[in-house]
Amino acid sequence: MNDAREEMGIDACLLAGRLMMEAGAETYRVDDTMTRMAASLDMEGADSFTTSTGIIFSPGGQRRVKLTSIRRRATDLEKIARVNAISRALSSGEMTLEGAYGALKKIESGNFMFPFWLQVLAAAIASASFLVLFGGNWQNMIFAVIAGGIGFVVSEKFHERTRVKFFSEFTGSAVIGLISLAAVRLGLGSQLDIIIIASVMPLVPGLLITNAIRDLMAGHFMAGISKGAEAFLTAFAIGSGIALILSLRGAGL
Repeated sequence: MNDAREEMGIDACLLAGRLMMEAGAETYRVDDTMTRMAASLDMEGADSFTTSTGIIFSPGGQRRVKLTSIRRRATDLEKIARVNAISRALSSGEMTLEGAYGALKKIESGNFMFPFWLQVLAAAIASASFLVLFGGNWQNMIFAVIAGGIGFVVSEKFHERTRVKFFSEFTGSAVIGLISLAAVRLGLGSQLDIIIIASVMPLVPGLLITNAIRDLMAGHFMAGISKGAEAFLTAFAIGSGIALILSLRGAGL
C-alpha cells in the first residue's frame, strides 16, 4: 500500500475499535475486529492494546504506532453490529478500504439509539415486569412504572448535564426512592421494598457487569477490572441514593 492508503487503513482500524468501545463492546471483540481488519489490509504483525479509556494500535513492521482515546461510553448494540458487518465485508473482499472507511465515518456521525421517549417507556415497562417477577402485588405496578420511568429520565438528563455517572445514578435512584416512599406514605402503595427494587433495575449496569466478566475470562484483566470497578461504583451510587431516602424515612421525615 502507498503511504496515504496505509494511513487510511490504520485510521479505519482505530476508528472501528473506538466506535465499538464507545458502544459498549467487549475488549476482546474490539481487539479481534481490529486485528482482522488489519490482516485484510496486509498489515502483518498488527496488534492492539485496548482499555476502557483508550486504544493503542500497532500496524506492525516499520509503521508508526497510533492511539485514540475513549471519551464516552454507552450501550448501543446496533452500532456494534454495523461495525462488525463492515469488518466482515472488508475481510472478505466485499468492500474496499475507501468504502469501509466512509461507512465507519457515517456510523461515527450517525445516531442509532432508540428515541428517548421509547427508552423511557421501555424502562417503565421493565420496572413493572420486575415488580411482578419479584412477587409484587398488581396494584403496586403503576407506582413501579411511574418511579422507574421518572428515575430513568432524571438519571439520563443529569448525566447529559454533568457527565458524572456516579452523580446521575445517585440522583435517579434518590428520585425513585422518594416516589416509592410517597406512594406508600399516602396509602396508595403497599410494598415499598419491592417497588424500589423493581424501579431501579433499569439503572443497574447489567451489560457492564457481563462485559467485565467476559473480559476477565478472555484474559483482558486490566479492562475487566476497570469495567468491574465502574459497575461497582454505579451499583454503589444506586444503593447510596436509596439509602439516603430510607434514612430520611427512619428519621421520621
